[in-house]
Amino acid sequence: MAKRARIGITLGDCAGIGPEIVEAALKSGRLSRAADYQIIGDYPLRSLGKPTPETARAAAAALEQAVSLAKAGELDGVVTAPIHKANMYDIGFKFPGQTEFFAARCGVDNYAWLLTGGTLTVALVTTHIPLSQVAGMLKQSEIVRIGLLLVNFLQRRSGPRPRIAVAGLNPHAGESGTIGREEIEIIAPAVADLQSAIPNPNSAIVSGPYPPDTVFHRAAEGEFDAVLCMYHDQGLIPLKLQDFDEGVNVTLGLPFPRTSPDHGTAFNIAGKGIARPSSMIAAINLAAELGRR
Repeated sequence: MAKRARIGITLGDCAGIGPEIVEAALKSGRLSRAADYQIIGDYPLRSLGKPTPETARAAAAALEQAVSLAKAGELDGVVTAPIHKANMYDIGFKFPGQTEFFAARCGVDNYAWLLTGGTLTVALVTTHIPLSQVAGMLKQSEIVRIGLLLVNFLQRRSGPRPRIAVAGLNPHAGESGTIGREEIEIIAPAVADLQSAIPNPNSAIVSGPYPPDTVFHRAAEGEFDAVLCMYHDQGLIPLKLQDFDEGVNVTLGLPFPRTSPDHGTAFNIAGKGIARPSSMIAAINLAAELGRR
């Protein structure tokens, strides 16, 4: 019988909606009863919608406490509410975001960013870089590396033989090289390498590259379990269009599950009672599901 998961939850920058969506989630009656939940961190009195150095320092301290507890085996998973990056940078936070923070603190180089919602799951080969640099940054080895992390995640969630679609980069997946050769020279060879690199080749099905303008519809209709995307907006636009209120950010490759809601601090609506907790509920439930395993 699976154990009860111990899930730690940070409140992010407490001037934003983090505290209220966490409170709403815990009171919702929609969380897994197979887990115990603990709020991590000490937070200052806050002025709603007005972040300060104190709210940023509290957010940073909560992250340090959460990762220490998880590494010590005292937590089975961590859920993080949103932080305000510019505010964090002002108090000396050295990481692009929470994903990179957790990877660094865990000594992990092989990590990736995945988002999942009600009908779509996407993993990203490149993330926060200018669109003009994407083609130059694509590498077969990176597609394979992130693809293997995606396979591992899906095998834990979707059961045997998950189906992964690999998106092309160019319109119509390059149309046989007439509007781009990245599919021929980089992505298609990477798909073959990825399928060969899966320890048991029959345990997952990888195919593509597919035209990006149709592959997400096919995935949402159930033909694929996930889409491996070449750049940030290629994956996030369809996911947020399809599953905005229940999108969850997952850091792949850590020694413990780490999830977060797929939205920001929303300072402009903090304390107004209109922030929706659905994404936080989904993030907590996913951390509990993965933590029990």
